[in-house]
Amino acid sequence: MATLASVRDGLVAWVARRSVTRWVMGRIGSRALSLLPDRALVPLKRDGVVPAAELERMRESGPVHRLPVPFGVRVWLVTGQPEAKKVLSDTEAFSNDYARLGAAVGRIEQTPGGLGFADPPDHTRLRKLLTPEFTMRRLSRLVPRIDEIVTERLDAMAAADGPVDLVKEFALPIPSLAICELLGVPYEDRARFQELAAARFDLFGGAGSALGAISESLKYMERIVRRERRNPGDGLIGMIIREHGDSVSDAELAGLADGVLTGGFDTTASMLALGAIVLMSDPAARTAMRDDDKAVGPLVEELLRHLSVVQVAFPRFAKHDLDIGGTEIKEGDVVVVSLNAANREGLERLDFDAARKVSAHLAFGYGAHRCVGAELARIELRAAYPALLRRFPNLRMADEAPMYRTASIVHGVDALMVHTR
Repeated sequence: MATLASVRDGLVAWVARRSVTRWVMGRIGSRALSLLPDRALVPLKRDGVVPAAELERMRESGPVHRLPVPFGVRVWLVTGQPEAKKVLSDTEAFSNDYARLGAAVGRIEQTPGGLGFADPPDHTRLRKLLTPEFTMRRLSRLVPRIDEIVTERLDAMAAADGPVDLVKEFALPIPSLAICELLGVPYEDRARFQELAAARFDLFGGAGSALGAISESLKYMERIVRRERRNPGDGLIGMIIREHGDSVSDAELAGLADGVLTGGFDTTASMLALGAIVLMSDPAARTAMRDDDKAVGPLVEELLRHLSVVQVAFPRFAKHDLDIGGTEIKEGDVVVVSLNAANREGLERLDFDAARKVSAHLAFGYGAHRCVGAELARIELRAAYPALLRRFPNLRMADEAPMYRTASIVHGVDALMVHTR
């Protein structure tokens, strides 16, 4: 079980990799984050797979709430769905550019880069580079390989004696190897790539270890980009270089590739593990996922909505004074959207419902910054869940309790022991 100190270090690591860190780590320090009151962590807390009851109480009491964050920064949490959509879609009123944080906390020496932290017109230009590579037509070329990866992992699980860690043997390797295929990572580099992918999200290893892994990951991506410049391959990086040439810089390409890793690895791995917990505990959903091909898509959407593994969206910064849900937001205020709270708006039954037909949800975000890799995630989930349950019809959790993350931007489990026989 993670200690409170490790949770704070985890938050430091997250802030660090979002590049507010040189100021935060140098002038505030990790110990200062211990000043965060418990209420400030409510958006990141869970009771197993579901949000903490306090978050639901906040949502029911109103759509916008002030979080008690120190350091002179005004932070607002949005829990209502209409208000969430407004914040996530309004690029005129809100900015994702971390340079705007300088007014609140001082000079920032480096901004994160990538789609998640860019505003138009830079965001528009960069997203146009990626969008064609994430259409269902382009992604369809990966389906046979993803099916092979799933089968390989199931074979490895079947060969193991005793309980198997579903996270280590199934949930983590599938998105990691799928992203390797997408980016065009050389086969001989894939073992190292998986290590880097896992290490950068090891929030409870402390801020220093996470920062080191992120720095190494970015350097690795830069090496891949330089290699692809010389001889473009069939992966995403090579395709962008062939189609756009020098109009996109090496640094931009490395940032985009790192963003694909950031957005597509830990999130999908968490969905695979947490979704397996839900399916193992719901006989109707388990049977439908295993035996009814037509039910797979709707069940995946309900799992995405219900689990909302990305608990909060990238922070937004108010460009000017405005009103959100009857609350006055000042210029420069930080606004954070609770995706899992918004995904429960208007539901009579908050629990997972295998029969629910989800028309829309915010698990992938909303508006201009909606996850560009949403369709890749769906392909992986639709392939992995049925294959897992068909291969292991008696799949069940072992006596060891799942090691849920205590407070993390991306909710998940660090270990999930299961019996396959």
